[in-house]
Amino acid sequence: METRDRLHLIGSIPLDNSEQVFRRLADELGPFLRCMPDGETGERSRWVYFQRQMLQGHPAMEIDPTVPPYKFVQWNGKVVREIEQLRFKPGIDPATVVFETGYDKAALASWEIFKRLRGSGAIPGHVRFQVCLPTPQASGYLYVSGPARETYFTVYERALKAALANIVKVIPAADLSIQWDVCQEVLAFENYFKDRPAHYKKQIFDMLGRLGDAVPEGVEMGYHLCYGSPRDEHLVQPKDSAILVEIMNGIAAATRRRVDFLHIPVPRDRTDDAYYAPLKDFTRPTGTKLYLGLLHHDDAAGDARRIDVARRHAGDFGLSAECGWGRTEPGRLPGLLKGHRTAAEGL
Repeated sequence: METRDRLHLIGSIPLDNSEQVFRRLADELGPFLRCMPDGETGERSRWVYFQRQMLQGHPAMEIDPTVPPYKFVQWNGKVVREIEQLRFKPGIDPATVVFETGYDKAALASWEIFKRLRGSGAIPGHVRFQVCLPTPQASGYLYVSGPARETYFTVYERALKAALANIVKVIPAADLSIQWDVCQEVLAFENYFKDRPAHYKKQIFDMLGRLGDAVPEGVEMGYHLCYGSPRDEHLVQPKDSAILVEIMNGIAAATRRRVDFLHIPVPRDRTDDAYYAPLKDFTRPTGTKLYLGLLHHDDAAGDARRIDVARRHAGDFGLSAECGWGRTEPGRLPGLLKGHRTAAEGL
């Protein structure tokens, strides 16, 4: 794997603004990155929570009084929070509803900073600007009640594609990388959501295929698979990587355009062959880079063990953390950067 392909960053970084993020990442990890996120700072620091705020204030939406609040439960049974569910107001025609996600505005503002810094040499010239986008299921499963959810998926997908169109209209294809964040879909496969529909697999793969195909050729495009990290821990502790492999294979089959990269998480304690063994069943498309999220904070020895075990099962791969860093303690950032740099230098 080329030096510039050795590391992949999921998106969120616990800094104050995108210029701080770009400068810090370029200084510490620049040679090992093929693309660089803006850190999802400000209102995006809690991933899609700002989408709930947008929905709650939208004139077409209201709290659904017919369903109880959704309990957001951690892997150990601890309730992270309870969330009141939303629905379309009675009489609203969903075909007329327009959601302003804000992802295009944030991306284009950060792009101007990225472009200036790269032009001055502060960011290596080969690095693309990475934009991370959620899927409709991210906010749909968390914030929308079951009866309204499928309709919501359609309306929100339309909004996401509109934001994407605004992004690709401004940022040249050769400078852009789009990452689709796939979290609630992974949790649905794990039966985390007890009201998942019977056709959930087809629904997921059809949706992920449409989203991928909406990204123009020439723009780098990939998917980050995730088990959630609201408290910097997984919502589900996976038995092994089999479900992730099934999803990766399904994405590759559903997406007509090239998938440039795929990322999957690896829990800190998984230094056993059993976790990685299903990777032998991953039918990797030609040209697709695989990133394993096995780098953990201040655990250089564990990182090395996980890399060694993964090599027995995964073939060629790059390195990453399990998820974004936005929910971690800011004081851990130096250790995370050092661990990524050390692992990349040794790959």
